[in-house]
Amino acid sequence: MDALRITGNKRLAGRVQVSGSKNTALPFLFASLLFDQEVAFENVPRLWDVETTLKLLQEMGCEYQWDKEQGRVRILPRVRQKTASYDWVKKMRAGILALGPLVAKFGEARVSLPGGCAIGARPVNFHLEALKRLGAQVEVEEGYILASVPSRLKGCSIVFPEVSVTGTENVLFWGAFAEGETVIENAAQEPEVVALGKLLQSFGARIEGLGTSVVKLVGGPLRAPQQSISIPSDRIETGTWISIAMATQSALEITHAAGAELGSVLKAFRQMGLGIEEQEQGRILKITPGESYEAVAVETEPYPGFPTDMQAQVLVNMCQSQGVSHMRENIFENRFMHVAELRRLGARIETEGNLARVEGLTRLKGAPMMATDLRASASLVVAALMAEGTSTISRIYHLDRGYDRLDLKLQNLGADVTRVAQ
Repeated sequence: MDALRITGNKRLAGRVQVSGSKNTALPFLFASLLFDQEVAFENVPRLWDVETTLKLLQEMGCEYQWDKEQGRVRILPRVRQKTASYDWVKKMRAGILALGPLVAKFGEARVSLPGGCAIGARPVNFHLEALKRLGAQVEVEEGYILASVPSRLKGCSIVFPEVSVTGTENVLFWGAFAEGETVIENAAQEPEVVALGKLLQSFGARIEGLGTSVVKLVGGPLRAPQQSISIPSDRIETGTWISIAMATQSALEITHAAGAELGSVLKAFRQMGLGIEEQEQGRILKITPGESYEAVAVETEPYPGFPTDMQAQVLVNMCQSQGVSHMRENIFENRFMHVAELRRLGARIETEGNLARVEGLTRLKGAPMMATDLRASASLVVAALMAEGTSTISRIYHLDRGYDRLDLKLQNLGADVTRVAQ
């Protein structure tokens, strides 16, 4: 199992390119199941979750080619079994997205209950209740979701009690094939959901309201893509690079950025005092460190609010600010597990329920740490880069799930980062 050894308190310099979006790539790859002919993708990030998805598709009978260096994937979706097994789905939450295209295209599916990061309850019952309303028969047996459609999915109105990104994405798959109109109320508005909706539109689906809380779609025949599908840039990786620039007091240029999708994140960094210049509609971000930083209060919310996936990283940056900052986590009830690890470096962070209180102007010192989930692992990297001395971060397979060779990109900027075997 690999670990990262980082000697911090060093300024970085140069230009870094953001990779393709993990949370867009995975539903896009699953969308290939909708067709009988080869589907090609570009700008696919080199991630463990992408590899897991491709292995899962292969187990179903699909053939694929992956040029990791060029970021190209070709999938020939020859589905022989409509099962997404526990062996693969346990490794990532997005495995639940196999349920969407399998039921939409084939009218049946056997999908393991999902795994992924242990950051709190993310129930699948929203998916199952929506699928039942569309006319499917759904049962859960021995850890598997068993779904079948007696005739054809029927469009209906679906009201999510809470915003669900993967729930909205699965209903987009089902509604694109259902008879009549499907209406999703309290739909997720995240850019990744919008991207999937636009992809389905390019296949011929009729969809209105993408990016709003009410989405309407009318099912019908879809046409296979004739050209390669490009994965957009990762907004959370973009935000993480901003966090790294602030932590290391470095002037960095971030290219292929997703600045246009990070309004709430850019606002928080600017309130702290970080200089951010946007060029080419946010595709290029030039970061200028401030002389000092101010305390802020931030709350995580569904998009377009502040993303929960940036909470851990910004919590580290709050250690640089004057005064006391506050971070309220409103999305997941168990997403402060990184706080105990940050305290090992000397961070003065107290938590009570879903509120973290951070005392600023704290000098962090290197220490061994252990990653507990994907975004927590990113925050430990940010903290290690800020700290004096050397830190070792273990269990970085979490990091490899969602960041495309982050250690190599850091090395190219001048960071003292080494991947070591443990």
